[in-house]
Amino acid sequence: MSSRYIEYDSNGIGKEYNSVNKLIYEGEYLKGKRNGKGKEYCHNKGLKFEGEYLKGKRWNGKGYNPYDRSIAYELNNGKGFIKDYEY
Repeated sequence: MSSRYIEYDSNGIGKEYNSVNKLIYEGEYLKGKRNGKGKEYCHNKGLKFEGEYLKGKRWNGKGYNPYDRSIAYELNNGKGFIKDYEY
């Protein structure tokens, strides 16, 4: 099981790190959960999701393919669709 820790500023903006001190999320929190605008990162591959969170869940925004940074999916009010890929 991995341990995470969060550093907050006085405005409720935080940075979340994994057990090896890599940034995995930066953005708004409410009552200890991701809530509001934020960015989620893969441990070594860059941006994973950018958008809005609601009560700890991805709500509105775009998810990215970590290998080529293309948009993998989009969410609108918690619902979304996966983009088509060519292999």
